Amino acid sequence: MTRYEFKSIGQRLSNWGRWGADDQRGTLNFLTPQVRLDAARSVRTGQVFELSIPIGRDGPQQADGGAVGRINPVHLMSVHPGDFDRPDGMVGADDYIFMPLQAATHWDGLAHIGYDGLLYNGVPANSIRSMDGAKRHAIDQSLPGVVGRGILLDIARLHGRDWLAPSHPITPDELDEAVKQQNLTVRSGDVLLVRTGWRRKALVEGWHGWMETEPGLTVDCAGWLSEREISAVASDNWAIETQPAGEAWIPLHCVLIRDMGMTLGENFNLEELSEACAADGRWDLLLSAPALRILGGTGSPVSPIAIR
Repeated sequence: MTRYEFKSIGQRLSNWGRWGADDQRGTLNFLTPQVRLDAARSVRTGQVFELSIPIGRDGPQQADGGAVGRINPVHLMSVHPGDFDRPDGMVGADDYIFMPLQAATHWDGLAHIGYDGLLYNGVPANSIRSMDGAKRHAIDQSLPGVVGRGILLDIARLHGRDWLAPSHPITPDELDEAVKQQNLTVRSGDVLLVRTGWRRKALVEGWHGWMETEPGLTVDCAGWLSEREISAVASDNWAIETQPAGEAWIPLHCVLIRDMGMTLGENFNLEELSEACAADGRWDLLLSAPALRILGGTGSPVSPIAIR
């Protein structure tokens, strides 16, 4: 990819104005009531899978905060049993959690990424303020959120690997091949889940060096997602796209979030779900993964639920 080529891709695929000048939901608009109703037909066994990684001190964020100052969540107890005496013998506990909203399994909202001074739909990037966060495109505007038909494309399994090699570029052709091999039909409004095996790599080898590189989607996949009217995309890696991505840092983020208005999910745990799907050959599911109602937030932790 030549320098800044992603900007011409983004201009070509732009959804600015598609759902009105004031739109703050982007491609989540594809999740219509009929799409959600149809998604319920993906439930056949009643199996439930929770798709998050643990929120705690043992996580993928670097000890020094890395390039964007993120740390792993900090959990603190504020009330312990025995801190107060009650004549009825009752005890209680309270606690706090301090964490970056994008530290564990999370959604990146439409205020998370922009370029050339603008966010999705032409909103000025300087509208995000330290005092109250995002005035437009805050993560609470995504609610009721990502509820619809999910389709899991297991790219690691497609290549016969536990996890893809570092920086493996997942191309549109690979997405097409996975769709074919898994006997899937992609529909408007689908939520795409992409398994690279990077979560399994962390489980086997630990977090050390996990965020230095990753396999992921190439920027060319933006056209694939646009043509199929995908409503959101999530993966089991830390940034959706292959890293390093070339001269641009996160070009696919720029196109998907800023130009197309697509919510992105990162650090999803797809291991148990992929095993169940492989066992019976069904790769579609009902996904419920609403963000927290964080006013002004640019992202949100999430505990996604997949029902098969």
